[in-house]
Amino acid sequence: MSEPTLESHGAVPVIECLGVSAGYDGIRVLRHVSFRITEPAIYVVLGPNGAGKTTLMRTLSGILEPYEGTIRIDGETIDRSSGGGRVHYLSHVDGIPDGLRVREALNFYALVERAGPSDVERVLDLLEIRPLADRYVSQLSSGQRKRVSIARVFLRERAIYLLDEPTSNLDPKVASEIRTLVLNLSRERVVLYSSHNLYEAREIGRYVMTIRDGQLALFGRIEDLRSSHFVVGIRTLEPSDAMAGFPKQGEYYLKELPGPEAVPDLLRTLESQGVRIRELREMGNPLEELFADAPEVLART
Repeated sequence: MSEPTLESHGAVPVIECLGVSAGYDGIRVLRHVSFRITEPAIYVVLGPNGAGKTTLMRTLSGILEPYEGTIRIDGETIDRSSGGGRVHYLSHVDGIPDGLRVREALNFYALVERAGPSDVERVLDLLEIRPLADRYVSQLSSGQRKRVSIARVFLRERAIYLLDEPTSNLDPKVASEIRTLVLNLSRERVVLYSSHNLYEAREIGRYVMTIRDGQLALFGRIEDLRSSHFVVGIRTLEPSDAMAGFPKQGEYYLKELPGPEAVPDLLRTLESQGVRIRELREMGNPLEELFADAPEVLART
C-alpha cells in the first residue's frame, strides 16, 4: 500500500506568536511567548506535563484568547472567530461518542467541518480504517480510536495542524505507527506536535519548541538538542528471559542509551527477542539537563 499523503495546500503560512500570555480563570499558564514560523515542517512542542503545551495549542487555534499579545497567520490576527479556517486542532482527548459507529462519527464531523461524503470515504482509506467503518467507537482499541481522531482532523485540508500529544497512552509499536502516519500526512504543511518525550521528538520532528514553566526555553533544530545521560524504563506485558540482565526500578526495566535517537533500535531488538512491551518511558527528567545548559533561544526560523 502506498504511503498516505495529502495534496499540496498552496503557499506556506507565516505564523507569528508575539508576546503571548494566556491561561484560565485569570491564572497565566503561558507567559510572554514569542516565535515566528515560516517553513513547512513538524515542530515538536516539547515539555513536561503541566508546562503549558496544551495551553499553547489552544491559544494558537483560537480556542483560548490571550490575556496579552497577538497571534497572526499571514498578518491576520487569530481569535475564536477566525482560527478555524486555517488551523485544525487535535485535542489529546478524542471526545468521539462511544455510541456511534465510526462512519456515523465521521459523517457527523464532516457536517460540522462542511466536508462531504467523499471526504469521509477519503479519510477511511487515508487512515486505513475502512475495516472499522461499521464498528462502534466503544469497540475500538486505543490505537484504532486515535486513527479515527486523526481522520477527523484530515476531513478538510488545512495549512496548519496542531496535534496535542497524539501518541499519549499508546504502546510503543502503535505510537510509532501513528508518528509515521502523521509524518507522511504532514508533508508541505506546518504541524505543531506536542510531546514530553525526547525520543519522540527525535523520531518525528525537524524543529523543537521547548516549553518550561509557561515560557519558551528553546526554539531550534532537533539536532541541536544534546543529552549526555538518557535512561529509559521498559514495562512488559509478561516476564521475558530477554530482560533478565536489565536492572529494575519498580515495574520498569532500565536501559541507559547514548541518546533518544537510539530508542527505535532498542525497540526493534527487544521485539525481535519476543519481548511484549506495554510501555516505554524516559526515566527521570532528561529535559532538565537541556534547560540548564541551553540559552533562552537556540535559533529562530
